[in-house]
Amino acid sequence: MRASRRHFMESFGLIDPSSTTRDHQNRGIGLQKKAARRRLNDFRKKSARFEAAGPGEEAAGAGPPGPGPARLARLPLARVKALVKADPDVSLASQEAVFVLARATELFVETIAKDAYVYAQQGKRKTLQRKDLDNAIEAIDEFAFLEGTLD
Repeated sequence: MRASRRHFMESFGLIDPSSTTRDHQNRGIGLQKKAARRRLNDFRKKSARFEAAGPGEEAAGAGPPGPGPARLARLPLARVKALVKADPDVSLASQEAVFVLARATELFVETIAKDAYVYAQQGKRKTLQRKDLDNAIEAIDEFAFLEGTLD
């Protein structure tokens, strides 16, 4: 192992600085990978339980998630990345940045849809119409930046 690589791995605690055998180093890295995988799986399970709980409910009693892997983002990340790269000011976009943008977009759309649905219910309808979105944008200060965008 090169000296700079070994120093890097030692500084992050991936290998023991006193170890000299390659087998001992590999065994330590394998344990680190297993622990990282376990933490990632735990995070995914907790995230799925939180998503299943819905707004205003406690995630603790939600139970185990349903069958199949839970997606953390509902929007297709490849398309979000393509939209980000369509901006001439953006040259590179990391996967983390694309994920955060996708998740923020989902939360924004969910919020404005819920607020617009209130106006649809006042009109005794279940289907959102443009006027419901207009009413939500006009009534809620958080959406003031959207005024005039639907015209």
